[in-house]
This record gives sequence, C-alpha cells and structure tokens, in this order.
Amino acid sequence: MNNMKLGSCKLLFFALVGAITAFTTTGCNQNGSKGNQPAVAVGDSSGSPAFKGKIELDVRNSTADWTPFVPKQAPAGSPNVLIILYDDTGESAWSTYGGAINMPTLDSLAAGGLTYTQWHTCALCSPTRSTILTGRNHTLNGMAAITEAANGFPGASGRIPEQCATLADIMKDNGWSTYWLGKDHNVPEQDIAAGAGRSMWPLQMGFERFYGYLGGETNQWYPDLVKDNDFIDPPYSPKEGYHLSKDLADNAIKMISDQKGSNPSKPWFMWFNPGANHAPHHAPAEYIAKYKGKFDEGYEAYRSWVLQRMIDKGVLPKGTKLTPINPMPQDAANPADMVRPWNTLSADEKKLFAHMAEVYAGFSEYTDAQVGRVIQYLKASGQFDNTVIFYAADNGASGEGSPSGSVNENKFFNGYPDDIAENMKYMKTLGGPDTYNHYPTGWAVAFSSPYQMFKRYSQYSGGTACPLVISWPKGIKAKGELRDQYHHSVDIVPTILDICGLKMPDVYHGVKQYPLSGVSMKYSFDAKQKDPTQKHVQYYVMLGTRGIWKDGWKASAVHAPLTGKGNFDKDSWQLYHTDEDRSESTDLAKQNPEKLKELQDLWLEEAKKNFGLPLDDRTAVEQLGLERPAQEPARDRYIYYPGTEPVPEGVAVNVRGRSYKILANVELKANASGVIFAHGSRFGGHSLFIKDRKLYYVYNFLGIKPEQVFSSGPLPPGKYTLGVEFTKDSTGKFGESTGTLKLYVNDKVVAQGPMRTQSGKFTLSGDGLCIGYDSGDAVSGLYTTPGAFKNGTIQFVGVTVEGKPYVDLEAEAKRAMMSY
Repeated sequence: MNNMKLGSCKLLFFALVGAITAFTTTGCNQNGSKGNQPAVAVGDSSGSPAFKGKIELDVRNSTADWTPFVPKQAPAGSPNVLIILYDDTGESAWSTYGGAINMPTLDSLAAGGLTYTQWHTCALCSPTRSTILTGRNHTLNGMAAITEAANGFPGASGRIPEQCATLADIMKDNGWSTYWLGKDHNVPEQDIAAGAGRSMWPLQMGFERFYGYLGGETNQWYPDLVKDNDFIDPPYSPKEGYHLSKDLADNAIKMISDQKGSNPSKPWFMWFNPGANHAPHHAPAEYIAKYKGKFDEGYEAYRSWVLQRMIDKGVLPKGTKLTPINPMPQDAANPADMVRPWNTLSADEKKLFAHMAEVYAGFSEYTDAQVGRVIQYLKASGQFDNTVIFYAADNGASGEGSPSGSVNENKFFNGYPDDIAENMKYMKTLGGPDTYNHYPTGWAVAFSSPYQMFKRYSQYSGGTACPLVISWPKGIKAKGELRDQYHHSVDIVPTILDICGLKMPDVYHGVKQYPLSGVSMKYSFDAKQKDPTQKHVQYYVMLGTRGIWKDGWKASAVHAPLTGKGNFDKDSWQLYHTDEDRSESTDLAKQNPEKLKELQDLWLEEAKKNFGLPLDDRTAVEQLGLERPAQEPARDRYIYYPGTEPVPEGVAVNVRGRSYKILANVELKANASGVIFAHGSRFGGHSLFIKDRKLYYVYNFLGIKPEQVFSSGPLPPGKYTLGVEFTKDSTGKFGESTGTLKLYVNDKVVAQGPMRTQSGKFTLSGDGLCIGYDSGDAVSGLYTTPGAFKNGTIQFVGVTVEGKPYVDLEAEAKRAMMSY
C-alpha cells in the first residue's frame, strides 16, 4: 500500500516537472522559441494584452511583465460623465422649455450649456433606458416594451442580448468607475427575486455600484431598494424625513466622494435615475404648496399658454400650431386615453385635477433640488467643469392615470375605473404616503404640448419628444444656446464614446456585436442652432404603434396602444413635414403619397432589421398577465417560510382570478401578534395576521375603503393551522372576481362572507409576498409595517390555487409539506 502511494507521488512529481519544462520551452519564452499564446492588442475589449516577459524554472532567471495585469487607465484629463434621466416628462413641463414647473438646477445647467429642441425617445421607459445603456435600438436590445410585457420574440424578450455590450462595460474596461442610482426597469420580472439569476442586474451589466430599485416604479416613501446585489430596507422612515429622491442624491454624493478619497485621478460614469416624474407622484407638502392655484385654469388653457412660451424661448418655430386634445379617430382610439374637456368637468373634478398637477410639479421640482445637491458637490469638489452632464427624460408625459386621474394608479393596471367621490377623500393627503396618485390624461397632453398624444404613442412626438440639456464647461464653448438638430436616445452612447475617445468593439467577450444604431451628437456642440442634423433615419415602434422619421419627414400609423384591435395591415398612415411643421399638425399623406410610400417601405425594412416584428397591441392586463418562462416549473401549491426576502409578484403564487387557499401552521404564545402572510400594499393586497389575540384576514381591493375584513374570536395559546379559502363564483364588470371567503381556525369556519379580488397585479413592481412580516407599505390599516410576528412561531405557510373545496387544513398542510 505504501509502495503504491510512493509510486503515485513519483509519477505526479515527474508529470509536474514535465509540464513545467514544456511550459518554459513554448509560448511564454521570449528567447526565440515558437510561442503558443495568441497576442492580443493592448486595449482590445475582448481580452488582455499578451504576456511579454520570460518564464523559466527559476524566478531568478525569469522576467516579469505587469502589462496584462494592470487595469487600464483612462487618459489623463478624461471627463466624468453624469446622465440624469427623469421619467414621464414631455418638453412643455419644465421651465427650461417654457413650462410652469420650476427647475432651477436644470435652468442653471442650460444657461451654461445646450438645450436640444428635437431630442426623441422610444415613448416608453424600459425601451428608452435600454438604448441609453447600449446605443442600439430598443428592439435590438430585446426591449420592445417594458420588461413585464416580454412576449418571447427576439425584439421583445425582456433580456438584453450578449450582442449588445453596455456603455458601462466599455467605460469600466477603459478606466472609468461606473455607478447606477435609482430606477432600472431593464431586469426581467422573474429575475427580480432573491433566489433568481442576476445576469441582468446592474452589477452584471458593467456597473460597479448600484443603489436603487429594479422595477418600473416604486413608492417614493417606501421604496423597494436594492444595494449592489442585495435587497435592503430604506434607511429611515417618511416620518423621519425619508424620500427616495433625497436618498438617491445622498448615495450619489457618497459614491463619488468615496472614489475620490482613494482614486482621485480616476474619472467616473454615473447614471442617476430618480423615480420622478413616474407615478406615484409623491412629494413633500412644502413643494406641492409652491404650485397652489398654478393649474386652476385647466389643461387646455395651459397648452395655449405654454405654446407661446415655447415659441418665445425659441424652442419651437413661430407659427407652430397646437394639435387637438383628442386627435385619434374614434374607431382607432383607446377610450382609456381620451381627454375630458375642462369645461365638461364638475367643480370637484376641476379642483382635484388641478391639485394633481400641483403634486406632479412639486415632485419634479423637489427632485431637481436633490439633483442640485449633487451638482453643488461637484462644483465644491472641483469636478464640475470636466463633467459631461446629460439631463433628460425617457418619454412623454404619462397617460396611465385615465381620463379622470387616480389616487391609486394600480387601478389602471387592473382595468378598474376611478370614482371621483372616492378620490376627493384624498385631497388633503394627495402626494403623501396615503396615495399612489396619477393625474388624468388631460395633463399628459398638456405636458407633452404642442404635440399629439403622450407616452406609449411612438408615432407622435407627444410620446417621444423629451427635454435634453447637455452641460460640459470644459468641452462646450457655447453657453445658453439652443440646438434644433434631430436626435434620439440611441445617440447618447455614441456621443459619450466620441467624447471619451472610445469605440464600441466589433467583438466583445468573444461575441460579435450588433453595430450601434445611433450617431454622435458631439458635432452639435460647435454647431449653430439651425445647422443640419447628422442623423438621417429613426424608426419607432411601441405596443402596436409605429412611425418613422427621415430627413425632416415623418410617417405615422394611426393605431392606439393597448387596445387589442390588431388588423395592422388596415391601419391608415399620416405624413408630416417636421422641418416645417414641428408639432405634426398637418397631414400631407394625400398630397404626397410617394413620400408616404417611401417611408412606409423604409419602416418595414428597419423593423425587420431591428427585430421590430411582430406588432403587439394587446391590453395592459393581457400583457402584464402573460405566463412567462421561469426557472421554477409551474405548480398549484407553494410553500413559504418565515424570514425570507419578499417574493416578487412575478414569481410568487398567482391568485388572480382564481379560487385559492392559504394555510399556516403556527404556534401562538401569550400575547402573540403580527403578520403571518402578506402580499401587496395599502393600494392592493391581502394579509393574514394576529392582532389583539384574534386572527384577521384582510383583502384590500385596490385600496378602496372599507377594507374587506374577516376576523375570529380570541385565540388562546397553542398550536394551530390557520387559513382562508376563497371560492370564486363569478366575474364582475371590470374583470374582478367575486365569491365567498371563509376564515378557518383548524377545521372550523370562524368567519365568512362575500369578497371580491383583483384581476390584475397588486403592484407593477415591489411589495412582494412576505412571511412573518410585511415589507414596505402595510396592506392593511389595522397594523403598521413591518408588523413582525412576535411571541409565537410560524412553521410555514402554504398557498394552493387548485380551486378544490376545503377539506381539512391540517391534512392539506401535511400533504403540501410532503410534496416538497
């Protein structure tokens, strides 16, 4: 046995010596022997430089070469890059463009830089953000719509492909620190979970630090935060002065100051994405109060007022016309996007709608003030002059609030109408933690003036024309000037690469890359306002809408998003000469059919080249409710354990439109209390909890009061199986499920009654399913978060959606447990 061990050791020794000898007489020996390692050019993003030292058996006879192992440094004097990207903001909202919302920080940057009057986006957030992330058209990025609407086609996969390396990847590889703060919304819905893959999270997309949220929106008072690769709770509460915009600015300043403390010569790239101005519109009361009475004359009056202001500022040419507030033909329009004329509103509606605009304005200005803190820090630390700043928005103003606005935007995503009497109850608290508010479509049209429609409508500039200011004191000589050159969000990446002297590689990490879709805007820094643009074509597609711009002409298909009407081959098309008709007010299709045909053919060519097909105009509920592949197989039974991270709705049990049962094995001690199960928030969700020694189940239907409450009598200490059973028996007018709810303690029904449940999701993102506590905002007003379960033990919670009648919860619990 010992001989065998010795022999084995000898063989291993001689094999090792042989390997070393072979290694030293091939590839790395620089004394004329033939190499076997391919040389890689210095700076090639696909690999490291070749080792050019000498390796012998003895290090004393070898020559080191540090070149392949030293991280690449950016050239001396390279600028920092800061992109500030708001949500849901048309050109006519902000003071810089003539709007009523005061933006002192933006105004200051514009006074020292350039304001672009024809900068466009994809008409929706995830798509636009993907273009700024990669420089490719949104459908090449797999982002035909928001990630929640991914549909399994190449252009709408919801996953950015390897062929689209990110700007952060390239800048990090070339010596920049890379930071992302705030909104993401380019992570697949099913990946926003503690146990899911993180390949699409910011740290895996080229960013070294991240602080923000991954979904499409979040409660600004109770955000769903992620720090780097981990879910975290907000650092303090709204009562202590918390607001997400302030928190993001705090972290932005800290990231930069931390870097400068250790690597002061290293430039940085930061993408700062506040929640503003996306719903929910949340702002401190003192900022809302600044706008009291400013919007009392209504949205139509605002459009006329702001048009003249934009013309006076030179943002729009003289003679630019207003478009109708309801431009879509009735047979093509989406009723949810219609605007109610101001003179048809009741006194209460006018009061509420005007106040909703005040809240939106306060939200925007408050966030601008937080951005101002970052800018002031850059000035104080001597970094401002050599920081290139892009201050922009990702799409036009949002029409998700419906014609009557909402105090709970989740109603829109559930296809459920708002009620003015219900909404008026929130006048005094609008914009605070009690609301999840969104203004009506009239303000979406107003803040996207003078163009047609708003967010989601990619064929019209109301959806795509957005503010953009670029500031770079060291690199832009012009101060306070306008630029009329036509550009798009795909042009941001080429511009930054051009400024920094970098190139997007043809091959990255061994993958051949899609070419950039945009062109650099750097030429415009030294141009005059009306000089020709160097961009020639931009195609648009979004949720069944489509259009194309080429050299000052634009073709637009007449089709509304989210209608489910299809029949795209029957769409009529409009033609606009945007060089002469900036607002797209005069249709020239009949006068110039040849030009229209040319652009229609070009749209199809671009769509095929950019994975823009098939077109998809299915309703919001249909798209958000699509079943999508997940790492976990579909099942009817789910087991959850206490203390785990919130389970996002995209991967949690789906009880929508179904009968379901929830059961929990628990042990209650004296004075036991707290949440057993919770999913959602005060704006929609359900919760099972103990309070005052009683078992409660609350289903909060879209935040509409009163809550649907079921409770037991007092429960003495002991072991229990507690649960609920909802049996659906019909579907209501707006898709809601109606039926009977039974509350159980062991095998006894202790409460029952009629109940209704939501057809759509509890939230667009965040407020995941929790066991033993409730994250973020409480589902029920009967407790406050986190509502941690105390003086007892939760073994597990099981949820079934089989629709079978209740038999025995204890037996169900045992069986469910055995199946895992």
